[in-house]
Order: sequence, then C-alpha cells, then structure tokens
Amino acid sequence: MMRTIEAGIVILIILIAFVAVSYLVVLPSPREVSPHNLRALALTILKNLDSNGFLSEVAFSESADSWNELQIALSASLPPNIAYNLTVYEIVGGYYIPKKSISNVIGKVSFTESVSYIVSSPAVTYRTVAQKISENGKNLTLYILNCWDANGWWITGYTAQTLALDLYNMLSPYFETTILVNSTSQLLSLLDGNKITSIPTEEVMDAVIINTFGEAVPIPSEYCQGGSRENEGYDSDHGSYARYCYTLGKKVNQYNWKWVSIVGYPLYYVTNTVALSNSQNSWGIYGVKKVGRAGLNAFLQGLDNKVYTYSTTKLTKDITQAYKVLVHFTADAYYRSNYYGIYPSPYQSASRALPGPGAEENDITSQYNLSVEAEVFEPVDGYYAAATFRHNSGRGALVAIGLTRTPDIRVAALALLMYYRPEIYKKTFTAPGKSRLVVLQLAELGGM
Repeated sequence: MMRTIEAGIVILIILIAFVAVSYLVVLPSPREVSPHNLRALALTILKNLDSNGFLSEVAFSESADSWNELQIALSASLPPNIAYNLTVYEIVGGYYIPKKSISNVIGKVSFTESVSYIVSSPAVTYRTVAQKISENGKNLTLYILNCWDANGWWITGYTAQTLALDLYNMLSPYFETTILVNSTSQLLSLLDGNKITSIPTEEVMDAVIINTFGEAVPIPSEYCQGGSRENEGYDSDHGSYARYCYTLGKKVNQYNWKWVSIVGYPLYYVTNTVALSNSQNSWGIYGVKKVGRAGLNAFLQGLDNKVYTYSTTKLTKDITQAYKVLVHFTADAYYRSNYYGIYPSPYQSASRALPGPGAEENDITSQYNLSVEAEVFEPVDGYYAAATFRHNSGRGALVAIGLTRTPDIRVAALALLMYYRPEIYKKTFTAPGKSRLVVLQLAELGGM
C-alpha cells in the first residue's frame, strides 16, 4: 500500500513540474527558429535569373512585357512573406542613374538586406587576349619550319606542312610575330642570323624554332656533301651529317633559341628532297638521310660549346616498354592545360624519353650543363618524356617531346606555354560602357 502511495506522489510531482515549465517557457516564433538568410537568397535569385542571360536582357530592355516577365519570375522565386524592390541603374562616368524599378510593396517598408549585381548588355561581345611571350625585355618571334623541300619522319598520318599550319593557328596569339620558314634556303638565312621577312617586328635573337618534321630536320643544300659549307654539315670521316646537328646546337646557343622537337628521337635524320634526292631512310622515304643517335649527341655538344666528337651513345629510353606504364601529366600540366584550353591526353606512351637527374646513366643535364624545366609529364626513374632542357648559361634550350608517334602537337604547344607562362586576359569588353547595376532589396513581413 505504501509503495502505491509513493508512486502516486512521484507522478504528481512530475506533472506539476511539467505544467510549471510549459507555463513559464516562451517558445520563439517559427520565423525566429528558422530565419531566412535574405542576403544569400537575394544573390542566389539574381544569379539564377542571369544564368541564361534573362536578367541582362531585361535590364537593357524598354519593353513593358519583359519587365512584367521579370516581376513574375521574382514573385515566383520568393516566399509570399518577402517584400522586394529591384532597381536597375545605368553607370555613367562613375555615377549611378536609376533607370527602372519593380516592387511588390504597397506603402512603406524598411528593407533589411540589399545585394548589388553587375550585368552587361547582350550587345557586348567578349574576347580573350593573350599576353605576348617575351624575354630579355622584348617580344619574341616564333619560327615554324614549313620547308617545301623536305620530308618528315615519325609523323605518320600528317605532313610537316599541315602540322606547321596547325601550330601557327594554335600559338600565334602568344607571339608578337609568327613566321613560317618555307624552304631550306630560308632556313640557311636564318642560321646565318638574318631576318627572312620584311616584317618590322621579326627578331632572330631569342626566338623559338619549332621543327615540324618529327625525327628528321631540314638541312640546307649548302651543308650537304659537296655543298659550299660541307665542312660545317658533313662528317666525312664517319659519312655522317652529325656535324650539321652540331652546327645547329651551336646556333641555338649563339642566338639563344628554344629549339622544339615535336616527337620521337630528335635529329635522328636530316632531310632535303633536292640535295638528298637519291637517299632514303631505309623505310622508302626519299630525300631523307639517317644520322642516328649521333645527331642528338652532336647537337648537345654544340649547345654546350664542346668540341665536336662523333658519338653513337644511346640517350633515350622506352618508358612504356621498360616499365609497362604510361607517363602522366604533372600537376602544373593539368593546371596549364585547363588555363590555356589545350587538351592533349594526360596519359601517353613514351618511347623516346631523355635522361635527366636520377637517370641510371647518361644524365644529359650534368653532362651538358642543362637544367630540366617545365616538365609536362612526371619523370620515370629520371627519364623525361616531355620537358625543356635549358642551358645553364641562359643561352639556348631544347624542348624535347619524346612520345610515341603519331605526333600530338598540342603537347609541344603546352610545353612551350608551360615554359614561358604567358597570362590570358579574359572577358575584355569590346563595347565599353555597356554595364548596368542591379540592386535587389528584401524585407521579411509578418510573423507568428
């Protein structure tokens, strides 16, 4: 009996406490429990209205129907207890002049939040402007080899001339002057340090030269056997044109050129369809003479101002075959690919990668005073599939793309842009003064 009385007393105490707490506690209104973030709401609505250009179009419109549509859209986007006022201002000489307002308010309302948003006239066009690549305080000239009297190799499916035009279109926005070198005679003049056009902005010094002929490089007839400059082009003791590759390396250093090889083993062949018309590369391509491994070795000797010696040491490595892997973009290559809008595959097979720091043998950076810069792909055991090898003197560089054919010239273009890093100035107005300011004010009405 006593236990029943005690239980009843406990229940009574609990009921009294519950009633007392319910009476004393004042619950907040639903509006206070879950308030609207009016600033975020206003900005979201303006961005949504302008996502397809609707808000920009109406802001510059004189049509009553357009403004009615905007008011309907605003009312549909906001809760019924939200008051709004939207005003469009014209921007003139730093002043804001009201042009048009719409509101759902009758009488006076104290608006608690306000958001500003700039819109542009639909008549305005946009363009991107690329910063011109410069060095030593001047804009550079880009030369692209396009010689009619030469044949390419390891560019299966393309001709050097079509690749040259594609590179011209891709890279000319970044250079003050872009010139196609249309014959080996023009190349000879360039190697002598002479301008080859009448363009006032052409600059031979510090230029970039892209060899579009793959593993072959055009050779002027004067450097060929029997030519007037045979001693600078032909190694008679070894029956090789490695000496011409040595001369090229010397010129690259002398003029501070960036020499770009777009695919394969650089300088593996020389080509001149007239002077070497009876020669073929053992694959049935006439006008092409094999130099072999000695070509790149001689070029690097010239770049480093070493004495010429004939060397057939193999430098490159087939990463894909040796390691059973594809090379992949560096983090910077991913970023620059998106930045410049150039999208080669970030995974590639690489059969002609050059040895740099960490390579098991023949590190060309220590042997020829080079530094590796602007790596497009992550190195594998010290072998670089696409990178710029710059001479430590600051004079001359080799941009080597040691990927497997067929060539993807976008990799070469990306390598150059990664090295120079020109800025892109985006969304420049071609019709200045065509902007208006939209101000949306909000207030929450009523409550519970």
